[in-house]
Amino acid sequence: MYLQAQVLIKTALLHLLAAGLLGGGLLVSTAFGNASLAPLRPLLYHLLAVGWITQLIAGVALWMFPPFSRERPRGNEVLGWVAYGALNSGLILRAIAEPLLSWRPQPWQSIILALSGILQALAIWLIVIALWPRIKGRGGKR
Repeated sequence: MYLQAQVLIKTALLHLLAAGLLGGGLLVSTAFGNASLAPLRPLLYHLLAVGWITQLIAGVALWMFPPFSRERPRGNEVLGWVAYGALNSGLILRAIAEPLLSWRPQPWQSIILALSGILQALAIWLIVIALWPRIKGRGGKR
């Protein structure tokens, strides 16, 4: 397994761990009748859906899809690295802005939250662009 796939998959596992810790914290908080952590629930879902599942799928796909060519088996690897940066930057921005927007709303938090969504959408597009040329028909035809 090459470095880019390793980094994506290991980061996905870290997001799964973070989601597990956050989910456990939310359960304990709720069990004791404390609803102050409830604004973190959307972050939990984003850590699971985007940080864990999407990133794991992207890492495995970048690793396992057919080679682009003999000279450049993984095609343009820069796209994968930029997608990695955009996806995780978007998640970090969301982790900061989303709870703050619920606890102490400020206009700048909405801007940060929108930027996080744009970064995550950009990451998805870059992953598709990186993988698309590696999908071949029978006999190597594209």
